[in-house]
Amino acid sequence: MRRCGSLLSAVAAGSWAGLLAHDPITTRITYSREIIRIFEKRCFSCHGEGGAAPMSLTKYEDARPWAKAIKEEVLERRMPPWGAVKGFGVFRNEEALSQEEVGLIADWVEGGAPEGEQKYYPPKISTDGLPPTNLQGNRLLVKGTVRTPGAVRLIGLEVAASSDLASVHIVAEQPDGSVEPLIWLRNFKAGWKRQYEFREPIALAAGSKIRVEPPARASFAIFLRAD
Repeated sequence: MRRCGSLLSAVAAGSWAGLLAHDPITTRITYSREIIRIFEKRCFSCHGEGGAAPMSLTKYEDARPWAKAIKEEVLERRMPPWGAVKGFGVFRNEEALSQEEVGLIADWVEGGAPEGEQKYYPPKISTDGLPPTNLQGNRLLVKGTVRTPGAVRLIGLEVAASSDLASVHIVAEQPDGSVEPLIWLRNFKAGWKRQYEFREPIALAAGSKIRVEPPARASFAIFLRAD
């Protein structure tokens, strides 16, 4: 899915017979009506024609053999590989599937992964995915704990890791002791370079502290502007 993910590990764990078997149709959820719209939003930037991922999901006949592998990947939250735990921080450019989207995909697969009627396909299919993020402005580098340079508004952050990060939290602590969760990274892979744009700027008073817990072998750049 997005960010050039791959379903090959799921295939290796299963059998081709399991992926290609056509189960009885027991669901009203279809590829043409619900599933392609989820894939279009979350997956086609990599799993489109000529995309970086090893298979395309833009056509039913291409996606159907991968149905069970897709279900496993989305239930395990391996795809799309967003890196940030949902609910710990809120981002404008969030790429993770919503719980409703995960449920629709799982129910579609369990119900036999039907295609549905041609008339329900979207009139035009885009492989662009979510709009790109291009955070700009003042950068505050954080590795352990730093204080903000006066009153500021945080607009996003960028992460580049030289080694895998199993679990890292970044929080902001105001002078009054209140804590603002910024991001929780889990299973973040070495070599990823991601930008996370907050849905709304986060206002911090002068003297606030931004902490990485635990300190990690990664570079965290906080984008901010003076309040």
